[in-house]
Amino acid sequence: MSKYAARITASDAVVRMLELHDITHIFGVCGDTSLPLYDSLARLKHGLTHILARDERCAAYMADVYARLTSKVGVVEGPSGAGATYMLPGVGEANGTKIPVLAITTDIPVAGRGKFVLTEGDQEAMFRPFTKNTRVVEIAQNIPTAFRAAFTSMTTATPGAAHIGLPYDVLKGEVDAADLWADKSLGYFPARPVRPGDAAIKAAIQHIQKAERPIIICGGGVRHARAWEELRIFAEAIGAPIGTTISAKGTIAEAHALALGTIGTNGSTAIAREVVNESDLIIYIGCHVGSVTTQKLTSPRVGEKTILHIDIDPATIGACYYTAVGMLGDAKLTLDALNQELGLFSTSKPGRGWGYAAAARAKAQRRERFLQHATSDEAPIYPERIVAEMQKALPPDVLIISDPGTPTPYLCAFYETQNSGHSFIFHRTFGGLGFSLPGVVGAHFAATGRKIIGIMGDGSFGFSSGELETITRLKIPATLIVINNSGFSWIKAAQKESYNSGVYEVDFSCSDHAAIAAAYGIKSWRVEYPHQLAPALAAALTHDGPTLIDIITRPLDKLDVPVTAFLG
Repeated sequence: MSKYAARITASDAVVRMLELHDITHIFGVCGDTSLPLYDSLARLKHGLTHILARDERCAAYMADVYARLTSKVGVVEGPSGAGATYMLPGVGEANGTKIPVLAITTDIPVAGRGKFVLTEGDQEAMFRPFTKNTRVVEIAQNIPTAFRAAFTSMTTATPGAAHIGLPYDVLKGEVDAADLWADKSLGYFPARPVRPGDAAIKAAIQHIQKAERPIIICGGGVRHARAWEELRIFAEAIGAPIGTTISAKGTIAEAHALALGTIGTNGSTAIAREVVNESDLIIYIGCHVGSVTTQKLTSPRVGEKTILHIDIDPATIGACYYTAVGMLGDAKLTLDALNQELGLFSTSKPGRGWGYAAAARAKAQRRERFLQHATSDEAPIYPERIVAEMQKALPPDVLIISDPGTPTPYLCAFYETQNSGHSFIFHRTFGGLGFSLPGVVGAHFAATGRKIIGIMGDGSFGFSSGELETITRLKIPATLIVINNSGFSWIKAAQKESYNSGVYEVDFSCSDHAAIAAAYGIKSWRVEYPHQLAPALAAALTHDGPTLIDIITRPLDKLDVPVTAFLG
């Protein structure tokens, strides 16, 4: 029986359905069509905290990062028209990364459709390509069922995003309070996880028993399942080095003796690729096995390796390579099943020392390359020197949220994570710029208690700098690092590498990001020479409020970047 009055307004029902799914935070932006919803949020007693962002795309990024760190559904809300369209990049990113983010948009009245009402648009058509489930609710009484369907879709099977549209006149309708109920466990992911059947587990073990040089390559699915301890036990049992995709960096502490580092075209090193090619069995876990991870299907080449693949998404298994055993299931449950089965057999084989030796070789070569510039006193500053100073200054349990562009390859290749779990967050589906600056807001409300770093290029800064006001208003004690090389350097480097027409429309002026941050009330430093890095980091990390460090850095086109292809 519902604890609410017999009938309540539809906007009140929205708040109550979020509560019933154990939602505690909403990220969003106000708008005309959202007035009934905001009235309910302001008037009712509830356990929801609303975080006002400066645009809906950034609000969606906040919800994404919050969901990754809490394993709860992230919620973003915004109005019709531009609000809905601005939200799409963040929702699409979450869906592609298998992160459950619920996008709630308000809409023009149903009665106004076809009458050229301002901000009218087909929201279901807009969100359909970027969500698992989208629905514009046209009758108030259907709000509870729409929310239950959205949460079930987002958190079960393959997680992803969902969208609910709420027209203005529907929000002012009434709902039977007896319909307000929910399964609270569906507010978390992965909900109702599954494991492969015994036959698949036993078949995988047979291949593992035969292998002399097995390697594990894990993706973000291991992290989403929080399976890092099961992964460590499995790798140690079979002596397999562990390579990670960009999305999985930090899943296993990179100080571990079997940690191989990043695999693929971006942020990897030559020796890591050699290890993949030396292996005789590749075990992919929670990984798309796409073009970046496999270097456009050249590492390994199709048909040259025995492949086992664990994933929660059936579409990924066997999509690019013939797979000897596909195991459809949650990474944590599947690894636990494999570990239990392995306990029944002896896995000690003469060749199993190969994994430890291969990982040691990879670490040694990576460090040799890193040290070529990590101690350089030249200006503009080498990215390796920035990574070296970060490694010395940041605490072992730091949380780093990184934008694409310059930060990604250098952090992936050379920053060594000290703990297993969530050390880094990258977004790798659409790779839109402007993710990390709002991302620190979502990380803050995830309440991890850890130091939060948001690192971005100057191009990324320009996409989301308005959220500096949000960070200041909310007094978020994060440190922002801007890699300032006065242009879209990734594209500039790709132009020089791949085409002979020269550099075209990729350079812009050298902004003073420290001064911009200071205007918002953020303590900031501008670093032009290497000797200024350590003092700036030390001061930023001990400050009790938000901080920003603007670092004048060499552009990518003048560097030996740890990538094998800029368009991988």
